[in-house]
Amino acid sequence: MAKKVGKIARYRIQRRLGVELPGLGKAGALERRPYPPGQNGNRRRKYSDFALRLEEKQKIRCNYELREKQLRRFIRDSKRGSGTNWVAKLAGLLESRLDSVVFRLGFAPSIRSARQLVSHGHVLVDGKVCNVSSATLKPGTKISLKPKAYENQIVLRAQQAPRLELPDFLRKEDEGGVQVGVVQAVPGVEHIPFQFDAGLFTEYYAARKA
Repeated sequence: MAKKVGKIARYRIQRRLGVELPGLGKAGALERRPYPPGQNGNRRRKYSDFALRLEEKQKIRCNYELREKQLRRFIRDSKRGSGTNWVAKLAGLLESRLDSVVFRLGFAPSIRSARQLVSHGHVLVDGKVCNVSSATLKPGTKISLKPKAYENQIVLRAQQAPRLELPDFLRKEDEGGVQVGVVQAVPGVEHIPFQFDAGLFTEYYAARKA
């Protein structure tokens, strides 16, 4: 029952935001009801400027399944230094997280599922077990699974029907009859896998201390 409620909740989140968030898992949240929960599709919501900006923030927080404090910490880290686009840096940090990379490689059907693989010790980073899902991976890092994990039904189904195409900052290689992933570059805003307005996101935090 808990799983069913969780699935419904994830669908409602996507309907409320008006966009499919791949990190939440299975597609189809907007296919039958492409309008917010509680509406019959004939009424149109009126957005304030604040609501539009807030929505962009919520897309990021929900897709990567982050608590508000976690997102604010990532934003603070992204704003450190000078001469850089902090939103691009934020995108790089989020897409370089181990759980995100495991998901984008098609080893798991969602970021939550990828996080479970990591926390249960099934993921190897450069040949060593890493159970920290928030670990940030650098270019050149190799990601693989323990031998038994490749036989896991969730992993097999995810590989057979990946939620997204492989992004160009990653590549896959065959190694001993199984697929391993390699980080090729630092991802950017263009790699966020859903419709995202970086300008509105920036404006939301312009007058706020992350």
